[in-house]
Amino acid sequence: MSSMFGKRLRVSLFGQSHGECIGCVIDGLPAGEPIDLEALQAFMQRRAPGGAYATKRKESDTPHIVSGLYNGHTCGAPLTVLIQNSDTVSRDYDQLKDQPRPGHADYPAEVKNRGFQDHRGGGHFSARLTAALAAAGGICLQILARKGIHVGAHLFSVGDVMDQPFDPLKVSMADFDQARTGFPTLSEEAAESMKGVIDAAREQLDSVGGIVECAVIGMPVGIGEPVFDGIENQIAQAVFAIPAVKGIEFGEGFACAKMKGSENNDPYMWQDGKTMLGSNHAGGILGGLTDGAPILFRAAFKPTPSIGLSQHTVSLSARRDAILEITGRHDPCVAVRAVPVVEAAAALAVLDMILMRED
Repeated sequence: MSSMFGKRLRVSLFGQSHGECIGCVIDGLPAGEPIDLEALQAFMQRRAPGGAYATKRKESDTPHIVSGLYNGHTCGAPLTVLIQNSDTVSRDYDQLKDQPRPGHADYPAEVKNRGFQDHRGGGHFSARLTAALAAAGGICLQILARKGIHVGAHLFSVGDVMDQPFDPLKVSMADFDQARTGFPTLSEEAAESMKGVIDAAREQLDSVGGIVECAVIGMPVGIGEPVFDGIENQIAQAVFAIPAVKGIEFGEGFACAKMKGSENNDPYMWQDGKTMLGSNHAGGILGGLTDGAPILFRAAFKPTPSIGLSQHTVSLSARRDAILEITGRHDPCVAVRAVPVVEAAAALAVLDMILMRED
């Protein structure tokens, strides 16, 4: 079914951008897992709107757990999280029922749902639902951490400006912590340059895209279920649930197409009484299975489609061309707030695979 993900761990997202609330249901969580609600709120605040480089929509994004938790622990029942919508200005979207926005799902949703879709703020297609995804993933991150598995990400690039990459073999919790203090980069110099690119696009009533790099450390060897349920298959499926993602690559990704086998292969070596890898061009995955190195991938985000510049569209009712001028509050670069959402998506996929192995 749509809006659902997972094999052993089943996660569903519900709600619309301007509806009463959004949320998630997580079925299959092991009973007895403590959930730190303050830590979950802090994680979600990294994604929340507001600030100099995000939409001005004000939402507290407070997760309200209505089932599945008892005395601070999972109790075996499906865990349901509600997140209230409060700062909605639906009138900004009145014209979009008739004039679909370029780059958005407005027109295909109109056709698919025969005109009955909720067009306000993008409805169920809105990036607002990434708050629910973050809530589900934030809970999974806590469970993974107790298993010695950690997920972290940073803003790898905005436009032509690049941050320093994760070390493919030595990425650490210190790197994750660095990207979680202030602007989500490893380099302060890159952060300032990226801010300049975003400011310039916003001043021009435009937007800019970016890339988020994510790593998973502490993974056991052999996690994954080939052929269709390899670990990268599942991570990719979860990451593509994030609106604006247009591409994903693991390890060297598309760059390996220009390499020779002797350059791309990761050599094995015996070190400290166990098998180790001398490099990590594969991104920690071979044949759909974890190989012991950190999982490393990058997700590409398109520029925000809602921009202040006039755009060419059509009037569906008048059956003629039209010029659209979008109002409302929109991120000039969605990749900035997407960093924790990518972590959340990866956590969903990884915990699902871990629980399948443990069964």
